[in-house]
Amino acid sequence: MAKGRSVTVTKDVTSPDQVACPTRPQNRDADFPIVGIGCSAGGLEALDALLAHVPADSGMAFIIVQHLDPHHDSNLPQLLQRGTPMPVVEAGEQMPVQPNCVYVIPPNKDLSLLNGILHLLDPAEKRGLRLPIDFFLRSLADDRHNRAIGVVLSGMGSDGMLGLGAIKEKGGLTLAQDPAGAKADSMPSSAIKAGVVDIVAPAEEVVERIAAYLRHAPPGHKADALPGVGEQSDLERIIVLLRSRTGNDLSLYKPSTLYRRIERRIALLQISGIASYVAYLRDNPQELDLLFKEVLIGVTNFFRDPSVWEFLRDTAIPALLARHPEGKALRAWVPACSSGEEAYSLAIVFREVLEQLKPEGHFSLQIYATDLDVDAIDKARQACYPANIASDVSPERLARHFVAEESGYRVNRDIREMVIFAPQNIVSDPPFTRLDILSCRNLLIYFGPDLQKKILPLFHYALSPEGILVLGSAETVGGFVDLFTPLDKKTHIFQRIDRLSGSSWLDLPARAPSTPQMVVDGERPDYRDSIEHQTNQLIQQNYSPAAVLVNGDGDILYISGRIGKYLEPPAGKVNINIHAMARDGLREALTGVIRNALHQPQPIHLNGLQIDTERGMQTVNVTVQGIDKPDALRNRVLVVFNDQKASAGRRKPRHSVASDRENALGLELAQTRNTLRINQEEMQASLEEVKSANEELQVTNEELTTSKEELQSMNEELQTINAELQSKVDDLTWARNDMTNLLNSTEIATIFLDNEMKLRRYTTHATHLFKFIPGDVGRSLSDIVTDLDYPGLQDDAIAVLTTLVFSEKQVSTEDGRWFRVRIMPYRTQDNVIDGVVLTFIDITGIKQLEARLRKRETRREH
Repeated sequence: MAKGRSVTVTKDVTSPDQVACPTRPQNRDADFPIVGIGCSAGGLEALDALLAHVPADSGMAFIIVQHLDPHHDSNLPQLLQRGTPMPVVEAGEQMPVQPNCVYVIPPNKDLSLLNGILHLLDPAEKRGLRLPIDFFLRSLADDRHNRAIGVVLSGMGSDGMLGLGAIKEKGGLTLAQDPAGAKADSMPSSAIKAGVVDIVAPAEEVVERIAAYLRHAPPGHKADALPGVGEQSDLERIIVLLRSRTGNDLSLYKPSTLYRRIERRIALLQISGIASYVAYLRDNPQELDLLFKEVLIGVTNFFRDPSVWEFLRDTAIPALLARHPEGKALRAWVPACSSGEEAYSLAIVFREVLEQLKPEGHFSLQIYATDLDVDAIDKARQACYPANIASDVSPERLARHFVAEESGYRVNRDIREMVIFAPQNIVSDPPFTRLDILSCRNLLIYFGPDLQKKILPLFHYALSPEGILVLGSAETVGGFVDLFTPLDKKTHIFQRIDRLSGSSWLDLPARAPSTPQMVVDGERPDYRDSIEHQTNQLIQQNYSPAAVLVNGDGDILYISGRIGKYLEPPAGKVNINIHAMARDGLREALTGVIRNALHQPQPIHLNGLQIDTERGMQTVNVTVQGIDKPDALRNRVLVVFNDQKASAGRRKPRHSVASDRENALGLELAQTRNTLRINQEEMQASLEEVKSANEELQVTNEELTTSKEELQSMNEELQTINAELQSKVDDLTWARNDMTNLLNSTEIATIFLDNEMKLRRYTTHATHLFKFIPGDVGRSLSDIVTDLDYPGLQDDAIAVLTTLVFSEKQVSTEDGRWFRVRIMPYRTQDNVIDGVVLTFIDITGIKQLEARLRKRETRREH
């Protein structure tokens, strides 16, 4: 690891024992790593353990952000200075960051970094929740990119989790203290659970792990760094391995992005290079899963880039509603939704627009949110987020659209029901169609130019006329200015333009079959190099008769042997039809024969055909055989050519004058050929007409293809809805199981009746009082035999249903047991009364104790 420049150490007048970092920039261009460390006020012990293992010439700068009391001065610099040889200073406004120095945040300030310079800001009040660690780590990620290092130590809450995610998105390194050794494990545990931590280690080992990473990490930050010539083949091997493992082809992704992610994994594993990493992947398939997660890392948050959401709320969505004054069921798609924050943000903004405008027509919005990462989709469906989302969501929105829980916040049910989540590959799966809003932010930047040229027309196809396209801050529509027009260039929001030309520009994806396991590094030899294959080729070309396999129209499908004597390609456009390639003498003989061979089992023999070859006339015997088996060759025709050789011992007699019979046959043959030529000309004219009609049919076929594509998209939507419903069914099943176990574990007999006093449900313990069987569901309670001495039970239940005032009584049974019977109205989530609930608590022991006490009291009186 390269060492940083030496730091001048000076004495402070007010604190003679404290050294100070230089206040003027030294080596401003040096791209040294900056380590941001976050902890709570109780994390001093972990800080001491970390800094104690940092050498004075580490070449790194350390910036410590701690949760401090805003109303008291901090002596943290003096405390930390005792355990480290590096100078420790309190961060100041416009203070340049230098290597081999430690900077500490002052009380009641937020700290940020810009171009290597520290800046202090007054904290923004967020309902009393301060998140200074997230605030600084995000600015560190934006300023240092892959030279940013984030560390979260002991602390309460989840501060630092979002900041570590931002660093990981930029290619930096993230670490968390091992929760087992943390005095307060909430902060590191939250970051680890969120999946944004690369290394988990005790505080005293953090610096050693950072140094090991930096020894293998590429120096500097080059966003468009590409693999070298020797590394390109290794990168392609990794793409093949990923495709075989996950079924997703990343070959069209931006090479620089893939290469940066691979380099990051190599540094984390401390592997010598990309070639060694390929071997490691083949020996450790689970690393392919981790690499795929690394490539898909999608760090997002609620209302990212506030100006985008303000424009949607104030301009774009109101204009969309104004185009449909009668109301409409709107549709939106959020591809690459990650953990769902953007989809829920869109739902909240749409709900706010409706509340503000109060349109006369009825509007609704159905949002389809998709992603490649199945784990991210599962997290998005749960709609549970940590408490530090308060830094991105206003207090008003938190109070209105979220429910506070022990672990953070959950999105309200009315917002959750607007969004359907499903796994989807935007490259290979059919898109959603008839969309009014399509929000695809910060995805195209990871795609190569060819893939971007495929996706943007796809977005145009998916959007309805004048639909809204929302892209990321670094994304544009490129050369497709004829498809989209900007609504707001600053926020990168576009509107669909109707295209009048055909749809040949659209390459609609269809669900492809699963990719077979591919062979890498020549594991399987090429069969064409085998002795068997080359021997077969030699026999076919030199000793077997020439033959071709054709279909019913004469198109050649396979060639065996040398057929140059019998067939030759015609001049002009390439045509591999046997009728076009047959030489003179063979062309006329094959007319109609191929089609006839398809309808009869016996072969057709054409013997003694005179073919005009380059060496003169050649006599040929031709066999035309229709094929019925195997099934793969059914409805095919095999045409075999055999040269006919003259007998060596006999010489054909020569005649000077042909017989009358031969003359007649020759004349008939000439007439037949003339008629055949006329028929061919007429057929050619008919063929031209057929081609013209075929062009019209092709136009119709394109329209049918478009309809088919729309049906594919609708089918994808139905599959998505089905997956969402299945997820909800599973949730309901678990909730029902939990409720059943809860009711049974309380040992309280419980009965649910509907408004007509008919049995709806009962617990197991209720069968000890009533003679219930499963078939009793739906019967009136008065029809069920009971051990209770309570003839007025049903009348009291009707009274509770009428007055909504609960009833409670103590009732005995025939065998001497006593129960406290409570009757209460059954309320739904919508606060609708839909029956009554009866609970029976066994108080036999209490009654027996009361009886013994009364007897004892009576004895005392006597």
